[in-house]
Amino acid sequence: MQAATQRFIRIGTASIGLIGLDVALNTIARQEVSETEAVDFLFSEVRRQNYIPPGNAEKYKEALLTAYRKHCNITTEEEGLVIRIFGTGCVSCNSLQTLVIEILDHLKLAADIEQIHDPDEIGRAGVTMTPALMINGTLKSTGLMPTPAQVEQWIKEANHV
Repeated sequence: MQAATQRFIRIGTASIGLIGLDVALNTIARQEVSETEAVDFLFSEVRRQNYIPPGNAEKYKEALLTAYRKHCNITTEEEGLVIRIFGTGCVSCNSLQTLVIEILDHLKLAADIEQIHDPDEIGRAGVTMTPALMINGTLKSTGLMPTPAQVEQWIKEANHV
């Protein structure tokens, strides 16, 4: 029997930890099903082990679709710029987030920025040293603070500026 681990997904502006999502994602990814069928399966599996507030089913389904696409490496054009900063919440991690926000402001770009503090989530992303910076699913730096010029170049490349 597989241990029930918790994976965090973004639902609205909150990061929600869901037990059993990893197992459900691995199970459905091995099958050839439509995205709708995959989301229905994920939702039923997640609902068995987690509390889903009444009236939030559609928000959860949208978040599960995003998690499914990410898990299966399915990219969609409308996603835009997604920046993830991995770390323990230390000064370096917070400085990296501030640097990214300043560069985005300078370039007049919008991005979904997420700080990841959960050690399991950091490990699943393949990060071995923090702070780490991931842009659109590509790990750009680990274990050191990149220069502002490097971060700006990576953002421009990812956004095709």
